[in-house]
Amino acid sequence: MVEIEHWNTLRMKIYIGENDNYKGKPLYKAIVDRLREMGIAGATVYRAILGFGKKSKVHSAEVLRLSTDLPIVIEAVDRGYKIEKAINEIKPMIKDGMITVEPVIVVWVGSREEIKKFEEDAVREG
Repeated sequence: MVEIEHWNTLRMKIYIGENDNYKGKPLYKAIVDRLREMGIAGATVYRAILGFGKKSKVHSAEVLRLSTDLPIVIEAVDRGYKIEKAINEIKPMIKDGMITVEPVIVVWVGSREEIKKFEEDAVREG
């Protein structure tokens, strides 16, 4: 049987360009640093091989059409209130991009200590 936890857990995805900067630093690094400082459970940065945004300009990793501004997606999952705080911190850093949020169900794969920490956080929030 799989242990599924039905907490108020959200996944935030941030869509930006690889060349976007914030205070002289790559934006994706600045965002991940800020999420870490805020105590978000974790974040992952994905570099896409193909995509386009609202201007419909195609960005590709193909050799003949090599783009130096590939799409970047930053993903983070945590308790809902922490994701909401993160959005308020991150949104002003982004000049051109998009943030999406969706509910997720957490299936724990990890140590009992990690699960206990998350459960204790749920009690503090409630």
